[in-house]
Amino acid sequence: MKILIKALAKSPGNKWQVRLDGEPITFRSEAEARAFAETLQARIQAPHRFPLDQQRSAAAG
Repeated sequence: MKILIKALAKSPGNKWQVRLDGEPITFRSEAEARAFAETLQARIQAPHRFPLDQQRSAAAG
């Protein structure tokens, strides 16, 4: 997943935007945009486990 942070020059109030694979999310400040991007990146990189019943289905198939 590609995450980009940029300032919106034409927006009132110096808004910032985080783009996730092309999908824009607008924030009121650079700090809010960066905090969101950091939290998202941490969640993406966190280890993930399938529930036990899905593990059994995958092993059987």
